[in-house]
Amino acid sequence: MPAATKARTKVADEVWITTALLHKDHPHQPDFSVEEILARATKEAGKDQLRPGVYVHIVQHCVANRSPNPGRYRMLYETSSGRRRLFRTGDTYHPAREGAKFMPAADELPETYQNLLYWYAQWDAANYAKRMDNDPLMALRKIGGDLWAGVDPDEYVRQLREGWE
Repeated sequence: MPAATKARTKVADEVWITTALLHKDHPHQPDFSVEEILARATKEAGKDQLRPGVYVHIVQHCVANRSPNPGRYRMLYETSSGRRRLFRTGDTYHPAREGAKFMPAADELPETYQNLLYWYAQWDAANYAKRMDNDPLMALRKIGGDLWAGVDPDEYVRQLREGWE
């Protein structure tokens, strides 16, 4: 990320951009190590030095399911120790991070990375749908749907009440 762009971009947004690029480049990889995210951030920085705070944002400030200390973003999700992915709809998070930012605002994102917002919306929706299809409790909503097919509810109730006084 060029120095002029980095100066205007928040470190948390920089971490989100870096992780989004990893997901986009490696769509079958579910998560990334802290070191992989840091290496990609270094690559994006190019000849510029990596900004202070990037590491601590990857490890703590941006991680939704960790206690805020002090940053309370929900941009990343810790899948296991030392592993991160982007935060997704339906992920659990620390209660003190309620209402916190989980993706960059369009006007705070460098133009060269604007396409990531559209990509993220699709990625998040696809992952949410996949999780709902594989969730055993959500699968119950499909059970028994055909039991009432073709049944008139008024006629059914009338039959139940036949012979009542």
